[in-house]
Amino acid sequence: MAQRLAVVTGASSGIGAASARILVASGWTVVLVARREARLREIAARLEAFGAGRCVVEPLDGADPDAVAAMAARVRARFGVPGAIVNSAGAGVWRWPEDTPPAEMERLLDAPYRSAYHVTSAFLPDLLAQRGGVIVHVGSPASIVPWPGATGYTVSRWALRGYHEALVQDLHGTGVRSCHVMFSTVTSEYFTTNPDSYAHAPSLGRWIPAITPLEAAEVVVRVIHEPRDEVLHPRVLQALRLGERFAPGLARRLVRATGRQRYGRRAS
Repeated sequence: MAQRLAVVTGASSGIGAASARILVASGWTVVLVARREARLREIAARLEAFGAGRCVVEPLDGADPDAVAAMAARVRARFGVPGAIVNSAGAGVWRWPEDTPPAEMERLLDAPYRSAYHVTSAFLPDLLAQRGGVIVHVGSPASIVPWPGATGYTVSRWALRGYHEALVQDLHGTGVRSCHVMFSTVTSEYFTTNPDSYAHAPSLGRWIPAITPLEAAEVVVRVIHEPRDEVLHPRVLQALRLGERFAPGLARRLVRATGRQRYGRRAS
């Protein structure tokens, strides 16, 4: 690990906030990135009160490249180069394609994909120069096998996965690692904010245990210390990966058959 400085996006809630909590408790300096400044300051005060590390609040929209570049310059000047970047910003309701106009699709691409791209790109030359660092992208099983009724969400997660896969190839031998972590349903405020989305979840998912943001964050931090190209948690998600690799047609049909139907669409 290059140094105990981390940049965490989506840090105002869910997996991002929980990852920051673990890192600060372990003595890391953590740059908290999200759009909600008041929420970030509340989280920073709480984490610093009980942790050995410190928090730096950087309220911004990760989809704004100029704002991200300015943030990176401030971090670099004050603290140096991060040893870890956690791209945990994510948003987006699950909707059918005809309910996803172009403006909505652009918004869905902002997080996680554009945020991850801009934040990573802002620090990547520094990581390459120090020949070390770990970039963790928090993705979704939708980037393995999509389910019906979540078109824009799926596209944004495939974009993030594509960026990660490209980085794995490009960064080989540089000392910088790109890691992609995917989780089952996380009991964060996501479905409270997007109450209609869960109705689109395939019934197959009921057999996969939900996890807490803290459990997901423990996986994220473990990957920072022990980088791996891809991690799925809980382990039962490996069955989805194996199905996609060895019987992709069957995997798609199974997810489709247990997913939501609309306008007389058939499951076959």
